[in-house]
Amino acid sequence: MSDFLLRSARVVPLQPGDGPGPEPVDVLVRGGRVVEVGAGLAADGAEVVDAAGRWLTPGLWDAHVHLAQWTLSSGRLDLAGARSPEDATRLVAERVAEYPDLPVIGFGHRSAGWHRDVTVTELDAVSGDTPVVLISGDAHHAWLNTVALLHLALPVRDSVVREAEWFGAYARLSTLVGNDGTSPEAYRRTMDAAAAAGIVGLTDFEFSGGAAEWAERWVAGADVLRIRMSTYAENLDDVLARGLRTGDPVVPQLPDAHRLTMGPLKIISDGSLNTRTAWCCEPYGDAHRLEYPAGQPNLSGAELRDLLRTAHASGLEIATHAIGDAAVAEALGAYRDVGARGSIEHAQMVNRADVAEMARLGLRASIQPAHLLDDRDLTEAIWGERSERCFAFRWMLDDGVELAMGSDAPVSRLDPWLAMAAAVHRSADDRDAWHGEQALTPQEVLAASVDGAPTVGVGSLADLVLLDADPLAAVQAADPAEAAVLHAERLRDMTVAATWIDGKLAHSTL
Repeated sequence: MSDFLLRSARVVPLQPGDGPGPEPVDVLVRGGRVVEVGAGLAADGAEVVDAAGRWLTPGLWDAHVHLAQWTLSSGRLDLAGARSPEDATRLVAERVAEYPDLPVIGFGHRSAGWHRDVTVTELDAVSGDTPVVLISGDAHHAWLNTVALLHLALPVRDSVVREAEWFGAYARLSTLVGNDGTSPEAYRRTMDAAAAAGIVGLTDFEFSGGAAEWAERWVAGADVLRIRMSTYAENLDDVLARGLRTGDPVVPQLPDAHRLTMGPLKIISDGSLNTRTAWCCEPYGDAHRLEYPAGQPNLSGAELRDLLRTAHASGLEIATHAIGDAAVAEALGAYRDVGARGSIEHAQMVNRADVAEMARLGLRASIQPAHLLDDRDLTEAIWGERSERCFAFRWMLDDGVELAMGSDAPVSRLDPWLAMAAAVHRSADDRDAWHGEQALTPQEVLAASVDGAPTVGVGSLADLVLLDADPLAAVQAADPAEAAVLHAERLRDMTVAATWIDGKLAHSTL
């Protein structure tokens, strides 16, 4: 931590009526906290930083990241543009020809929109003895060739590997590709890039080695951000044996241990839209292609409640992945029965009454607005009129549900400004906003991106972001639809002049 006086900064209000007003003020930071806000403050030995009238907000958080997978993604074969199995196999063949001795790890294809299901046989035909693992854009299934299936100790088959079987295999992927892509140095680069976007902290939902693995990379320099480490049921016994409760330092002996804390138990209660395994109250539009026409839960109701009960009794919050409306309803019932606390992750399709129940139970909605940009067309195709209940952010906010914004990186980019723009405009192209009645305002999305922090003021954590432009500035527009477009453009183009985490400068262009 360091003491500094930020001179001439405009504090951005996060709620109507917040903040000291539009005029620049000085902000004095000591011991990791804001201790004074006002005009003409004395530095009293603190370093002076000139904000030159820029805009100051609390630091941004990403509430849902798979940090190892995001860190690895830069070295993976990008399949986001593949529009058919043939596109994907062509890209694989090109990569194999260029690097025949290296495994091919691809990411980003959205096969639910393809004209047919894929086979292992066709992947084998273009890959030979080179292992190939193609991870879907939602990360809920992977298309492997036979060599990769055998290497990862998976039964040989002619179809993709889905859900729990894939999640278990992913943990063994390092045996195929090594750990170079997730070294402490690689993590450090990822964290530096996040800080440059204004991110001061994130919740890590990676399938990982838990506390021991985080401690190792932390002391090796991957310690830039605040991190909340989640756990899955497979590692829950280790967390309980360590006596860790949500909010505790993961390893108290580490330097700056207060920035690496225990997060929630993560439960993946259903699947995803793209894999068509999200659990719904009604069948999918292409149910004739599916083994489970309405998707299915990954756990029984009893199993879900047992996990919630164990975690809650041990002082852990629970983050329950629930994408389909049936999964959301079942998760809410489990929270209600057990009295547990935490969040619904994604809540992609909801029934109106369940939003009110989420608010009544005091559960957060951990949302990833950029997903609506990718899922718009597929949702219309296979959920049809139910799309009006998808990404229902306005319902949630109006009913009093606390929103926590995130990316689900690598499913979407680790970019808080993209997420905010998506929630404001709800379109990625020239089409009108997709169910614009569910859109949020720039002030609302910013407030949902700062981990519940109030507007910068006395007592605030010294997790601060200095912006080169006003994120809430008024726009000149003919109508609300045009205004949303302009607000979203400004958010996507936002640049960060400086980021401080716990009073320490983590990024600066000043």
